[in-house]
Amino acid sequence: MTRLLDAILGHAERRPDAIAIDGTKPVTWATLARTLPLLAEDLAARFADGRPVALQVDQGVSECLLDFALLEAGIRTIPLPAFFTAAQTDHALDAAGAEILLSGPVAVSLDAHPSLQVREVRRSTPARTLPDGTARITFTSGSTGDPKGICLSRDHLLSVAQGVVDTLGVHHAGRHLPLLPPGILLENVAGFHATMLAGGTYVALPQSAVGMADPFRPDVMAILNTIERQAITSLIFVPDYLAGLVAAMRATGMRLPRLTLVAVGGARIDPLLLDAAADLGLPVRQGYGLTECASVVSLDDGDPSSRGSVGRSIGTNILRLADDGEILIDGPLFLGTVGAPRAPGPLATGDLGRIDDAGRLWIEGRKSALIVTSHGRNIAPEWVEGILTRQPAIFQAMVRGDGRATIDALLVPSSPTADVEAAVAAANEALPAYAHIADWQVVPPFTPATGLLTGNGRLRRAAIDTAYPAQEIPMDHTPSDVPFFNRLVADTREAQARFAMTPQLVAGMTGRITRADYIAYLTQAFHHVRHTVPLMQEARARLSHRPVLVAALDEYIEEETGHEFWILEDIEAAGGNSLAASRAPSSATRAMVEYAYQTIREGNPAAFFGMVYVLEGTSIAMASHGAGAVQASLGLPDDAFHYLTSHGALDQDHMVFFEKLMNRIDDPDDQRAIIDMANAMFALFGGLFAGIELEATRVPA
Repeated sequence: MTRLLDAILGHAERRPDAIAIDGTKPVTWATLARTLPLLAEDLAARFADGRPVALQVDQGVSECLLDFALLEAGIRTIPLPAFFTAAQTDHALDAAGAEILLSGPVAVSLDAHPSLQVREVRRSTPARTLPDGTARITFTSGSTGDPKGICLSRDHLLSVAQGVVDTLGVHHAGRHLPLLPPGILLENVAGFHATMLAGGTYVALPQSAVGMADPFRPDVMAILNTIERQAITSLIFVPDYLAGLVAAMRATGMRLPRLTLVAVGGARIDPLLLDAAADLGLPVRQGYGLTECASVVSLDDGDPSSRGSVGRSIGTNILRLADDGEILIDGPLFLGTVGAPRAPGPLATGDLGRIDDAGRLWIEGRKSALIVTSHGRNIAPEWVEGILTRQPAIFQAMVRGDGRATIDALLVPSSPTADVEAAVAAANEALPAYAHIADWQVVPPFTPATGLLTGNGRLRRAAIDTAYPAQEIPMDHTPSDVPFFNRLVADTREAQARFAMTPQLVAGMTGRITRADYIAYLTQAFHHVRHTVPLMQEARARLSHRPVLVAALDEYIEEETGHEFWILEDIEAAGGNSLAASRAPSSATRAMVEYAYQTIREGNPAAFFGMVYVLEGTSIAMASHGAGAVQASLGLPDDAFHYLTSHGALDQDHMVFFEKLMNRIDDPDDQRAIIDMANAMFALFGGLFAGIELEATRVPA
């Protein structure tokens, strides 16, 4: 029996009818104590071969019972966040030797013979050697860079959860709401297990129900309303979520007096954000931890004088500093990685910090990320990035400049119209001269799906550096050995980034739209897609003397003919009226189509390929991420997504073909026309989405 089950039995004896796990099907302590051993026994028999079992499930009461039962049964698990791509998931399963993936919704029966039902995907995977005592294998990011699974023991996990309870006291065990994505170690240990040990109530609601359909673009108003409606008393956040909650509370005037604890970790927090949270009455405590330490290592005690520190050790580990300021951790640590036991000795974290006279730890940056300019100035990038993202116009930022005289920044705008230039100027006013941003470029959002962000929201600096070289080559001075496709991508990056932040597009990509909204999008898609082939035919007629481009257009015409009828079929399958939808486009859609015709007829017809780049690249993203999210959210049949899913698959092949075709374009006038058209189309296509009035924002007449 684990200390967790022992605690559950104790709570059941003292408060049998109190709610242990709340949600769509609340479970009392008495029910949990009765059913958990039986569920664990059932799972132990089902997965008796000793191989690890992977999980990729949502938050929910049944999902919590599955997690509990697997832990109690001693079954090795690999929790995988839902945002992992198929490649990332496959990498984790192969690396850890998992033959079974449990996914989708979990059904539970809590009668006299309790049972759990969950979708099992079986695969053939070679067995891997795991350190003795492994209970959980955690992959902190996806397949980029081939990260290794961190192996943790059951006793280690539960000792950290107990350390959190001992540090905070059981008086914080009220109603805890999980907001971090399922599969994230911090929430599982410090949220779920700690709440259960302390006797609180874990409010396990599906991510889409609390505003977290996309954990990297949270719906902060939905989060705020859920916290209030569910009478939540404790949360675990990352800094971005805290910033969003602070902004929402300021905008609405709402306050959350029931909250007694908002634990924040994962990255450095801007001191001004901590001050703003305190002004709103948010009981923020900053913490520090690593996967290798089973999550939490230290936690602030809430004293105003310690604001900005990550507090003292929770008692499971000993913290000390190396001569260069690197944080070293002794005590219980991970067992090793898959196939490789851990070497003895303390854990060198790579983080730089200081320990004050009261024994509190202050994080000052990453050893590997520290920028040392050619003038000998040391700059912690997190400091500058915090000041940049404090500006409302900037959503994400990464700065760099090691070994150079000045630093530059990669910036993700908060909206398509955000004034990034003014935001940089304002940030520079708050920075000393040696840390000023001398150059910057606007880029699309950093996400785990692109391999540029970890699961808990940290920048993957090396990957970002590779994706966006520090010195872009101006178009007018581009040597001929740089492929034109690469320049097309670079010279349209800002337009693409601004397009990506269109609120209606973000809502669709994260599944936060209604059926009526989806039909409204399909309606506008019909009105621009039905012009695709006619536009190609006009471009072909004007490019008849260019056999390479004519051949490409012939292939596109053959592939694209009839796709508008797919859309009408999707509208019907989604419950809409295809006849009504086909009558008139919006003014934004009409403007986009008319611009394309005018450019082909009066300008350089090769510009049409700039439109191809925008539409095909967007359809790939929408097919890969948006279609699945919308379908899961709305429960629509596969027949309602024929255009998106089929078009996405086709366009992945098309994009490979397109890249090769663009690299054969060597005329500077053609190149400039294609780039100009792509930039214009990102803006016009964004206008098409922006013109769709989402049902959730409509004001009744």
